[in-house]
Amino acid sequence: MSIKSFAAKLFATRIHKKTLQWSSHPVETQQKVFADLIRQAKETQFGKDHHFETIKTFSDFAQHVPIRDYEELKPYVDRVVKGEEDILWKGKPIYFAKTSGTTSGAKYIPLTKESMPFHIQAARNAILSYIHETGKTNFVDGKMIFLQGSPILEEKNGIKLGRLSGIVAHFVPKYLQKNRMPSWETNCIEDWETKVDAIVEETYNQNMSVISGIPSWVQMYFEKLQQKSGKPVGELFKNFNLFIYGGVNYEPYRAKFESLIGRKVDSIELFPASEGFFAYQDSQKDKGMLLLLNSGIFYEFVKADEFFTKNPRRYTIGEVELNVNYVLILSSNAGLWAYNIGDTVQFTSLKPYRVIVSGRIKHYISAFGEHVIAKEVETALQQAMENTNVRVNEFTVAPQITPKEGLPYHEWFIEFENEPEKIEEFALQIDNAMRQQNVYYDDLIVGNVLRTLVITKVSKNGFQEYMKSIGKLGGQNKLPRLSNDRKIVDQLS
Repeated sequence: MSIKSFAAKLFATRIHKKTLQWSSHPVETQQKVFADLIRQAKETQFGKDHHFETIKTFSDFAQHVPIRDYEELKPYVDRVVKGEEDILWKGKPIYFAKTSGTTSGAKYIPLTKESMPFHIQAARNAILSYIHETGKTNFVDGKMIFLQGSPILEEKNGIKLGRLSGIVAHFVPKYLQKNRMPSWETNCIEDWETKVDAIVEETYNQNMSVISGIPSWVQMYFEKLQQKSGKPVGELFKNFNLFIYGGVNYEPYRAKFESLIGRKVDSIELFPASEGFFAYQDSQKDKGMLLLLNSGIFYEFVKADEFFTKNPRRYTIGEVELNVNYVLILSSNAGLWAYNIGDTVQFTSLKPYRVIVSGRIKHYISAFGEHVIAKEVETALQQAMENTNVRVNEFTVAPQITPKEGLPYHEWFIEFENEPEKIEEFALQIDNAMRQQNVYYDDLIVGNVLRTLVITKVSKNGFQEYMKSIGKLGGQNKLPRLSNDRKIVDQLS
């Protein structure tokens, strides 16, 4: 065992003990975070506008601070972007994480000196948790690759801004610098396809042990590695045994990945966002990710099926239930208050609190009242692929409300790696899995409101070409699993 491996094991034990301390007292931990946030933000403009000096309890907070999304918080953010101090949080942010996709264009999510360390610690602790549970440490001596955005940052009114993954690249600890790939120069390449080609050239003859990134973009990297070497990735990288990912569900990709790698590898799921690092997989045996209750974030939860009603009930950590779809609401030491990040979660465990990401509150299908969410379509496809050689590269789902003939249906646009012999039978398997999960969908099929779903094949690299056409190829960009309209799929047809 190397010195680095030995040190990693000791550090992992220490962090595990600290994690147990707060995760064993979840309600008390969140109450402490809540009180600290209110105390530190009392003198900010937001705090004054929302009477923070009178807030003693969560009930007070819910009365004074409504749930907002970015558009509704934007007047405050705009003042922060202009360089004003003490608006959402004390002082000024040290960074803005710049993201896209809102109706008003780019979003500028503040990162403060108080919030930034938790992004770094959470990613580190996820790996240390894996080490503590498995005892595996050999990977720390190999090369590690993190497929991420460019670390080149812009500046706006004295505050640096860029993609979160590019900002985080500036915080890689010294003990990982020698192991980290790709090179700084390659990481700075903006064009994603050019960047992946350069990463392949730099890494294909290295001792890669850890690979991290969004599955769809890591898949592109693996395919290019295989094209160059003519070997499975696992044969090329004999010591590659840990894949770290976030952003999307890995399960629809798992079979394809194992085919490209040539064997199974361990994986760690992360739940990071520009707004905060919320959870990581702390167990290889138990489902879900440990919700980080001691990371400067106070969480609220609203049942997804009540979210668009007037004044939906807001739940705190001690009130949540298993297997209920909740919209995740947060207040943080970055200056976000009762903020809707758009993600939905379900709890898989309450001791400790573990979650899975079930989808996006705006990404669903309910054209007929079926309330279909991302988790359901991903699970249905996974079940249909079990015990077959069918492999899927990418997919998305949309309703077909006005077919040329017959009843309406859900249309699944799938890019196959290995196609099923009988595509109608495969569609029926997916449909049956959907009906088992979603009683509303089943009622619509039984009641002849909808007919069995229809699969439309997408040509090889069709989804990559679509993402490229809208300027969202690579990085942290993700294809929505489902939409309640046909804006995406009409460009794939």
